[in-house]
Amino acid sequence: MTATKQTAQVTALADGTIVTPKGFQAAGVHAGLRYSKKDLGVILCDVPASAAAVYTQNHFQAAPLKVTQASLAVEQKLQAVIVNSACANACTGEQGLRDAYEMRELCAKQFGLALHHVAVASTGVIGEYLPMEKIRAGIEKLVPGATMADAEAFQTAILTTDTVMKRACYQTTIDGKTVTVGGAAKGSGMIHPNMATMLAFITTDANISSAVLHDALRSITDVSFNQITVDGDTSTNDMVVVMASGLAGNDELTPNHPDWEHFYEALRKTCEDLAKQIARDGEGATKLIEVRVRGAKTDDEAKKVAKQIVGSNLVKTAVYGADANWGRIIGAIGYADADVDPDNVDVAIGPIVMLKGSEPQPFSEEEATAYLQQETVVIEVDLHLGDGFGVAWGCDLTYDYVKINASYRT
Repeated sequence: MTATKQTAQVTALADGTIVTPKGFQAAGVHAGLRYSKKDLGVILCDVPASAAAVYTQNHFQAAPLKVTQASLAVEQKLQAVIVNSACANACTGEQGLRDAYEMRELCAKQFGLALHHVAVASTGVIGEYLPMEKIRAGIEKLVPGATMADAEAFQTAILTTDTVMKRACYQTTIDGKTVTVGGAAKGSGMIHPNMATMLAFITTDANISSAVLHDALRSITDVSFNQITVDGDTSTNDMVVVMASGLAGNDELTPNHPDWEHFYEALRKTCEDLAKQIARDGEGATKLIEVRVRGAKTDDEAKKVAKQIVGSNLVKTAVYGADANWGRIIGAIGYADADVDPDNVDVAIGPIVMLKGSEPQPFSEEEATAYLQQETVVIEVDLHLGDGFGVAWGCDLTYDYVKINASYRT
């Protein structure tokens, strides 16, 4: 029986996956791009699905992103996403673009789809060409299904330095119909606001147009995937793709639909859940850091301050060492691109108030150290300037981060 957790009108399905929404299947195989792990996967929909995507803001967008953009430009629908790990196919010139288009063609042929109904994604080492003979053979081995094992095969195939699979699934009710949103993601290093070496794939059986889905995705990305950071580096391949099969049978969703907020919340929770899992699994990380900023002049300024704090290497190392050095938090706030009154700021680490009205507060170092040794550390800041609120997520910075990235290609 599937375990559930309910919040308001949205229910979390602990055993839900990207194939839980109606009409979706997935697969993952070992094509030989890596030594032994699965490295090639596909998500397949029974019908052409309404689709939307957002992409990295790095100037060097990898070839797969360009192919996906070309596919969506035709009619904003997708029926499959083909994904490989181990090789990013980025900074590979015309050959890389030809290879990405060939991946699209091979996937379309394998499953009998229109070319423009296929998206392509890649992740891995930059500057290396795809071993296309292995890609060709691997695509022929893909046999999608709708079981947990099929979903996990896909989830495994997209990983690089990740230590765990990342998935989320939420359900709600729209027009009396059960609507499901499922997601899978990868990301561990080169993670910074505005996305990074991060891929996220979201499926839903909601009946919704591509245009409305795109607007919802962009809005939600700004408060989820764009609010995480691991190391301050933004990569070339990042993409979030959403596909909506429409098979739930609800009336078409728009912001004017009476149940719109239910769907929006299910999609938001799925994205936020995946984003937090990526932040928690930062390379070498031992802790998730969540920073909540309130009292800013605007929500945008609150988000900027939260990202500045969670992205500070000094804050990250202090959290790793369980050192309640709130001065590092103040330092990060001070150079954020936001209005700050230096004479009236509150800072708390968990339940322990460190600063009140910019005045240091007495606290127990032992209690603070004990709190900072937990797996999740929450930092709260109040700027006392307005009603703006923002949250950002990141992780601590450890010795292992250096070890992993010092030998990434070897």
